[in-house]
Amino acid sequence: MRDRECARKRAVELVGRMTLEEKASQLKYDAPAIPRLNIPAYNWWNEGLHGVARAGVATSFPQAIGMAAAFDKELLHKVGEVIAVEGRAKYNTYSSMEDRDIYKGLTYWSPNINIFRDPRWGRGHETYGEDPYLTGELGKAYVQGLQGDGEYLTAAACAKHFAVHSGPEALRHEFDAEVSKKDLYETYLPAFEKLVKEAEVEAVMGAYNRTNGEPCCGSELLMKDILRGEWGFQGHYVSDCWAIRDFHTKHMVTNSAEESAALALHCGCDVNCGITYLHLLKAYQDGLVTEEEITEAAVRLFTTRFLLGLFDDTPYNQISFDKLECKEHLEVADRATAESVVLLKNNGILPLHKNELKSIGVIGPNANSRVALIGNYHGTSSRYITLLEGIQDVVKEGTRVYYSEGCHLFRDKVESLGSRQDRISEAVLVARNSEVVVLCLGLDETMEGEEGDTGNSYASGDKVDLLLPEPQRELMEAVLQVGKPVIVINMTGSAMDLRYADQHAAAVIQAWYPGARGGRVVAKLLFGELPFSGKLPVTFYRCTEDLPPFEDYSMKGRTYRYYEGEVLYPFGYGLSCQDVQLKCVELGTENVRETQVMQKDLSHGIELLVTVENKSATAACEVLQVYCKELDSVLAPPRARLCAFERVKLEAAKEQQFSIYVKADAFFVVDEEGKKQKDGKRMQISVGFGQPDNRTKELTGKESCTFVVERLDQ
Repeated sequence: MRDRECARKRAVELVGRMTLEEKASQLKYDAPAIPRLNIPAYNWWNEGLHGVARAGVATSFPQAIGMAAAFDKELLHKVGEVIAVEGRAKYNTYSSMEDRDIYKGLTYWSPNINIFRDPRWGRGHETYGEDPYLTGELGKAYVQGLQGDGEYLTAAACAKHFAVHSGPEALRHEFDAEVSKKDLYETYLPAFEKLVKEAEVEAVMGAYNRTNGEPCCGSELLMKDILRGEWGFQGHYVSDCWAIRDFHTKHMVTNSAEESAALALHCGCDVNCGITYLHLLKAYQDGLVTEEEITEAAVRLFTTRFLLGLFDDTPYNQISFDKLECKEHLEVADRATAESVVLLKNNGILPLHKNELKSIGVIGPNANSRVALIGNYHGTSSRYITLLEGIQDVVKEGTRVYYSEGCHLFRDKVESLGSRQDRISEAVLVARNSEVVVLCLGLDETMEGEEGDTGNSYASGDKVDLLLPEPQRELMEAVLQVGKPVIVINMTGSAMDLRYADQHAAAVIQAWYPGARGGRVVAKLLFGELPFSGKLPVTFYRCTEDLPPFEDYSMKGRTYRYYEGEVLYPFGYGLSCQDVQLKCVELGTENVRETQVMQKDLSHGIELLVTVENKSATAACEVLQVYCKELDSVLAPPRARLCAFERVKLEAAKEQQFSIYVKADAFFVVDEEGKKQKDGKRMQISVGFGQPDNRTKELTGKESCTFVVERLDQ
């Protein structure tokens, strides 16, 4: 196990030999070398959201929201391990050449564990979805995989953006996210708390916005009282990039750069991504900060560097360049893609039978798009396989694959001199000449993403609504009117209005941004070489008209836990092409019967034994989901909430039993002061392959096993 106390002692000794100017210089993200102490330059800024990013070739995984759809903790742990190994391979090679540029260090500003509370938020595809429990469990697994469990950190993870941050992007530099204590502790903080307490995440990054009046990178409440006080965080804190400058230029809570630097440092921000800490020495001269505060920040930072073994000979120093995109890592990426894709509708057309298919049409602006494969914060792949290329590779020899772009992603023409919708006639011809059509629509990182990092200037990376761009809607109608079976594949990082596709297409698939080589895996899913098994980590609403205003951070009316209307596709939903049935659930020594009332002590959690039968002739994957609802508590969310999940593999025509554990903290509610408590005697528990709601039952034809526990530990 890592010895933080020893690392800190070494940091105290080293920092104690520095001058004040040298200590202050180390608090910038691009920390310079101190040759007299044999300290090389170090750039703290690196990205690893779904693969090592922005520093050349690396294994490309599906965007984070896609990996969340896998509902697979073991997968996220493995992805973290791969990223750490490839990051070490890069660091070892680059540092041996004295290349210590940005994106070449071992401190990864990932994962993004903000709650995707509103489908319009452009950066939502960087997250693990809308549920605090799912986000916390997946984030914990990723951090543990990335950081490893050896004597040294393999790499350092960073939980961002702390806290209460999810748009609007256009307002983030001056926005004040006002939130109740209940929503703060029930929704916005649990994932951060889990990563700090259980995963021992090495860093936390503050958000751009204010929370209840305080800038998140200079917040007494968030940074001192909660993070380091209540949770005992021992790592380092980093500002989002140029966020401290916003204190005096946008938020207007300080009057100068010196005051902004002092506020951030006073609250415990150790690394400034930006340039405001260049004013720290002037702030010191003006009496705004103390040398002790500067020293403590430097000590925390060098503690991390010692924990990474950057001044030692570690086993990780031997990780070589050939680990990048190696066969084993690419196999993990393929697995991640296969588990992430969600089958939303299937009238029986899937899987396609390649031996019977003589022609297939592939249409749409995302069908042959490399950009739509990768999402934002991505690295470079040595090979890209689009959906069109994947289908061309998978079909049997002699099957004709017709292709048309159909329309531009968002403009009204493909060719600048062409007429409006200049590719739609070609798309119709492709559909007419094909037995079945795969219509690939959606967005890409130029249309949904981060403010300042996107081509979507009119919404700063956010969406104004859930509609596909008008050219794509017209293309979809034209292709569907031909009368051939159409499989609509949506490649976005967020929920869209797919009502027309749901009503008229033979099948609907959510493929997210599936990774650089994801097109081949999606094609294998279409042809039954791999099983569909993804589940939605976000709710797909019918429209935005009955959602609260985007700027409203109250959870009322948001996400599956608080939304009261009828949705198009529920959180936790996803179809399979195999017939998998829930046979029975056991609690302790008893078989659970529907609506049964049982008495149990819940203070230590409960273990459920779930028997599942795969009635199909092919293997299947499913996600067992457990939802809890306090029946007697006015403090409980109106809908049952996810409290446990487990991805399971099922052999063909076999019945198998699986254990799934529900932790004791699932049986607490959060009061108006943000405190956890037991409230109410009866707890409803539902076990199944999705939520225990009417829409899931309608779409799947399956019911959860639901029973009630009267708690004895009240």
